[in-house]
Amino acid sequence: MAAHRRSRQRPVGGTTARAAVTLVLAGAATTAGSGGAAHAAPRPAPAGAEVDRLYREAEVATEKYNGAEEKADSARERLRDLQDETARAQARLNKAREALGTVAAAQYRDGGLDPALRLMLSDDPDAYLDGAALTERAGSRHHAELGRVRAQLREIEKLRGAARVEVKTLTTRRAELGRHKRTITEKLSAARQALARMSPEERARITGGSDRAARSAGGTARDAALSQAPNARAAQAVAYAHRKLGSPYVWGATGPDAFDCSGLVLAAYRSAGVSLPRTTYAQIDAGRRVSRSELLPGDLVFFYSGISHVGLYVGDGQMIHAPNPSAPVRVAPVDQMPFAGATRVA
Repeated sequence: MAAHRRSRQRPVGGTTARAAVTLVLAGAATTAGSGGAAHAAPRPAPAGAEVDRLYREAEVATEKYNGAEEKADSARERLRDLQDETARAQARLNKAREALGTVAAAQYRDGGLDPALRLMLSDDPDAYLDGAALTERAGSRHHAELGRVRAQLREIEKLRGAARVEVKTLTTRRAELGRHKRTITEKLSAARQALARMSPEERARITGGSDRAARSAGGTARDAALSQAPNARAAQAVAYAHRKLGSPYVWGATGPDAFDCSGLVLAAYRSAGVSLPRTTYAQIDAGRRVSRSELLPGDLVFFYSGISHVGLYVGDGQMIHAPNPSAPVRVAPVDQMPFAGATRVA
């Protein structure tokens, strides 16, 4: 405590005073130069981050486009089926109308006289009575034909109503496809412009180098993945993905020469005889969920909170995926993007 009191009694001067003045002046200069930290303009995001964001937004729109296209295809298929069934129903109706017309014409020709009078005037009453019974049966057939015609008319109207609903659905899906396509085109165009402004080094980080680099995973890694796959179907999917290394990314594509992210895993499992949904947000529910620690080659790995990206796990913490239009199908670490879940489909 004594030493502390002595230090307070020392006069301000010499080196200590000069240091204090220097600190005060330095602080004032910093404040003046910055114009006030509270009002400083935020720095723009790095160009690479902007490109990543644009590609993610384009990929979200791509998956929505894929989903709308899948629904539009279903609507088109249902409409074709309804049109075919309507044509068959129309043919049945035409046949029933012909039969009805034949019966009506016969009744018109023979129905001019009262039945009792016709019996009296007949040269052969027995033959007449036999004919009357036949006419009665023909009348019953007439009513049956009328019933069939009415039922077929109702069936055709029902089919036409269902077809009108499908036409409306298809029109809605086409409009939805147009909106998503415009969004994708705008985002990818903005990403290309941002890439053009980047240095070669920054561009290389985004694009991941050449197709040759993408193919450098090698046979050893592939063989190891195939041996660790849980079954033959998963192994086949992994082998397919390895063969497609270096293929270009094209949004909406499912192979055989170009892919988007969900299109690649769909094609990989299609080669193994396994049918997957078209979109990432449907693919994640196409099998049994597995934790990250349980991953085996062939598992589907998903990323981002909106489940907008997917890759095919190939072992050793790596996946094969279709990243974006600036990079080919390639091997990448699973921890490269925010992990959202995994599914084992085979």
